[in-house]
This record gives sequence, structure tokens and C-alpha cells, in this order.
Amino acid sequence: MLPLAAPAAPATTTVGNPAVNISIFGAFVLVTLAITFKASRNNKSAADYYAAGRNISGTQNGLAIAGDYLSAASFLGIAGAIAIYGYDGFLYSIGFLVAWLVALLLVAELMRNTARYTMADVLAFRMRQRPVRTAAATSTLVVSLFYLLAQMAGAGALVTLLLGVTGELAQAVVVILVGALMMVYVLVGGMRGTTYVQIIKATLLIAGAGVMTVWVLGKYGFNLSALLGGAVDTSATQATPRDVLSPGAQYGATDISKLDFISLALALVFGTAGLPHVLMRFYTVPTAKDARRSVVWAIWLIGVFYLFSLVIGYGAGALVGADTILAAPGAVNAAAPLLAFELGGTILLGVIAGVAFATILAVVAGLTITASASFAHDIYASVIKKGQVNPNAEVKVARIAAIVIGAVSIGLGILALQAGLNIAFLVALAFAIAASANLPTIIYTLFWQRFTTQGALWSIYGGLITCVTLILFSPVVSGAPVNPATGKSPSLLQDVDFSWFPLNNPGLVSIPLSFFLGWLGTKLSKEQPDELKNAELEVRALTGIGAEKAVAH
Repeated sequence: MLPLAAPAAPATTTVGNPAVNISIFGAFVLVTLAITFKASRNNKSAADYYAAGRNISGTQNGLAIAGDYLSAASFLGIAGAIAIYGYDGFLYSIGFLVAWLVALLLVAELMRNTARYTMADVLAFRMRQRPVRTAAATSTLVVSLFYLLAQMAGAGALVTLLLGVTGELAQAVVVILVGALMMVYVLVGGMRGTTYVQIIKATLLIAGAGVMTVWVLGKYGFNLSALLGGAVDTSATQATPRDVLSPGAQYGATDISKLDFISLALALVFGTAGLPHVLMRFYTVPTAKDARRSVVWAIWLIGVFYLFSLVIGYGAGALVGADTILAAPGAVNAAAPLLAFELGGTILLGVIAGVAFATILAVVAGLTITASASFAHDIYASVIKKGQVNPNAEVKVARIAAIVIGAVSIGLGILALQAGLNIAFLVALAFAIAASANLPTIIYTLFWQRFTTQGALWSIYGGLITCVTLILFSPVVSGAPVNPATGKSPSLLQDVDFSWFPLNNPGLVSIPLSFFLGWLGTKLSKEQPDELKNAELEVRALTGIGAEKAVAH
């Protein structure tokens, strides 16, 4: 089943009062900007800019991780997927949540103990520095760009719905403005400012989702069964009736769609532990104990939110209806705002939309600082300058990189918005790349003493190139059947077809292949593992001793 595209007919519909929506948006932006500027006063070193001085508590970091992780895909995309497809849509929530167990058990504490600023600090520690850092930074940039693509599309869809912005040019301007705000957060606040924004945003998002959940359940006498029955009844009256309580509405029609579901599940479950912007959050805490506490807090907060998303999604399906959601600007991504308008009118819609907008800004800021830090720290400082660089110059390069990354993500976001793709689906592609290019190398580095530089390079580049290539030649980019309601294909590129890979998510192929290439590259390598570095890495991973000096030159 392909990602949804928005029917064009009622695209001029505006939900709520644009003046109220703009006012609430503006209030959120002003408050978060004020926090960012205040935080910037404490950015006196590279450690402050990259890792918030390593003095964020475990509880604060857990909230910030939840803020980083609960993106527009979690709030807008999953709610829409549940509203339209029911059971199959909720599988996104399950995958995103289960993934945290992998992160907690395998990487969280060990990554915090062994790295300084970026994922490459771990991967290159006992390898040849320059090639491994270059590979890790390349992977980080690609994953971040795919994730940014989804967030930008979500921002554009949200503002289009709430402000009545029509026309491709006007929507492009919206995405550009979001990108400009994102750059301000990163350039001024660094990791510390971004962390505080994410803490506030996570609190608001979970509280807002909680209010909507209680409100929806109240309409059905706080009886979940009655709510599910209402969703079934409403679905039966829609243009395309679906059994929203049974599996298969989205991923059960054909053998290909079933394989697509398995591929999606693999990407979601293994992707989190390889996401660079999530891994970077572990470096902001002072101790390994705080890293563990961060993940425990994050799991609880994210788990509660995804339970809320189940009620919100089925509530939108029952009270708004799939036809209305698909006919709105933003299509499937409009379910949560439309439900808020149905429940509480203009004010609740404005508040929920403001929270969603703050969600997007916080997430894109976290992604951008991760990608720019990886370029500045791993490529510029470690590869180009060979470690002989002033920390202030490194931070300056990171800020320039943030501008470039922001500009590229704006362009890609405009394409995704105009194609009408579900942003939860787009995020799943970023997860597939992270699980393919990063996770196998991280696991091998931390747990396999004989792992070599050649194995790391084969794993990273093999997983990355395979995953991106399969995406480029899949129906996501070209060749998806035209939607009769819109006359458009739900592919990024219209009127062309060069697809030959049938699955929308390539994780089923690229993740096992990356693990295999890491093993094969190591077995065929003539390089002897550095036993001293292996021993030092093991001690550091288990104890956290020397994390501040994690860069070997």
C-alpha cells in the first residue's frame, strides 16, 4: 500500500480562524526563541555548543529525548494512519516504542561512555580515523536529511491547513520560513538551547495529547470499546470502507504489501538505536547512570504518548471520518488538527496546532545541530584539519554547515509536501537508513573485538548505498499508480517511472545486507585489530572513564 496523497478538490478549505492560529503560533515561537537566546549566553566552548556542557540531568534529558523523538510523524502521521487504517496504523506506534528497548539494552549507556560529541567518536576509536569518520559523517548527514524532509513536509502541511495557504508557491514559502526559524534555534542556542526547547515541547505535546485523549473518551463514556465501535460505524459510511479493527487494511492486500510491512517493522525496531540525533542526546548527561535514567524516562513518556495516539487516531476516525481527513489540505496528516477542531473549536485547534508546530521546530533543530556537528567535528576538524583546529573555528564551521543543511532540507521538504506523502512513512525511510548504515557498525564496534576498519567501511557504505538506491528506485520516488481522486501519483516525482524495486521501505534487504557486509569485510581484511585500543574501548564502555577524551588522534 502506497503513502497517501491528498485529494485536490477541497484544498482551499481553512480549518479554524487563521488569526487565532497565527497568534498561538507566534506565542510559541516567541517563547522558545527567548529561551534559546537566554541559553546562548552559556555557550562558551565546543562542549557547550555540541553537548550542553554535559550537565543535563537524566530526567531532563529523558524529556528532551522524548521531545526529539516525538516528531511530527508521531503526532500527525500516526494519528492519521490510525484514523484511516486503524490497526495497521497503530503498528507504527508499536514499532517506534519497541525500538527503545533495543536502544536501552544495546547502545545507550555504552555510547555515552565511549563518545565525546558524535557517533563517529565511537566508530573510529579503534579504527583508522579518517576513512571511518568520513563514512560515519556521510551516514549521519543522509539520515538527518531524510528525517528533516519529513519534518519540513509536516510543517508545510500543518500551516497550509490552518492558515488557508493555497498554491505551491505559498506552501513553499511556508516551508522556507520554518527552515529559517530552525536555523535561528541552532545557530544561536546550540545543544543547550535546543535541549530546553525540546523539554518544553515534550511537556506541551504530551499534555495536549492527554487533553484530547480524555476529551475523546469522555464523548464515549470513557469506554474504549464504545470508541472503537464508533470508528467502525463511521468507517462503514465512508467512500472506501475499511475494517479498522483488523490487520490488513494497509498492509494485507497483496504479498508485496505484507513484505512491505515486515520491512517497515524491521526499520522501525532497529532504526532508533542508529539515529544520530538520538544518540547525540546521550552525550549531554554527566554519568552513565544518567544515560540509563534518560532512556527509562523516555520510554515511559513515549509509551504514554503512543497510547494517547491510539485514542486520538480512532477518535479522528470516529468523529471526523476518513473522507473528511483525506479531503483536507495535508491529507492524512490533518487528522489530529481536525479532531481538535471537532472537539474544542478554534481555540483547542490553535493550541494543538501550536504544539505540533513547536514539535516540528524542536525536532528539526535537534536534527540540524547533529548533522552540522558531525560535519564540523568529524570531517572538518578530524579529517581535513587532522585534529589541529581551534574549537571556536570548529563551532563556526558547524554553524555554516547548519545553514547549508537547512537550505537542502527546505528544498526536499517542498517536494515532499507537494507530493502529499504521509510524514510517518517518510520518517520510516530515515529509520531504515539509520538501521542499515549505522546500527550494524555500532553493534560490531561495541561487541566484536576483531572488527576492522574495512568491515566498518563495508557495513556503513554498503548499507547506506543499498538503502538509498532501493529508495530511489522504489514507488516512493517514481512510478506509483495515479490516485483517481487527485489525478496525481503519490510519488515524489510525477509523470516519470524508473522504479524497479517493489517495496516502499527497503529495510528487509538493506539491514541484513549491512550486517553481512560488516562481517565479510572484517573476515577478508588483512588488518590486525588493535588489542590495546580494544581493551581501552571495552573499559570505557563499561565504566565511562575517559569519555571526555574520546577522540583519538
